[in-house]
Amino acid sequence: QVQLQESGPGLVKPSQTLSLTCTVSGASITTNNYNWNWIRRIKGKALEWMGSIDWAGKTHYSPALESRTSIIGDASKNQFTLQLRSVTPEDAGVYFCAQREEDYSCPGYRCFVTRSTFGSWGQGTQLTVSS
Repeated sequence: QVQLQESGPGLVKPSQTLSLTCTVSGASITTNNYNWNWIRRIKGKALEWMGSIDWAGKTHYSPALESRTSIIGDASKNQFTLQLRSVTPEDAGVYFCAQREEDYSCPGYRCFVTRSTFGSWGQGTQLTVSS
């Protein structure tokens, strides 16, 4: 059974870069056809897919967030990391990492999803953006 756990700072100042790490157990992040995703729930919005990294290290991003987002994998630690640049208070919310056995294809500019779209989920980590 794949298990995921998010970690990172709970508080970031506006304009700073957020860095969150997802630690995976029960499977390697290099497992063929596995995709590793970051998803968030910000105020007043549904679950929003932010981006992913696949088993071969290829990344995909939501068009709405692509200019501010990077996802980096570290196979030696079995982790993948989200970096979100130039955060604003509108980025505050709960951030999740999740696994899927095939690529998620964002159908539009912003990508709202349901929990059933992905397999295993982390518990989520709360982010506050404040000076």
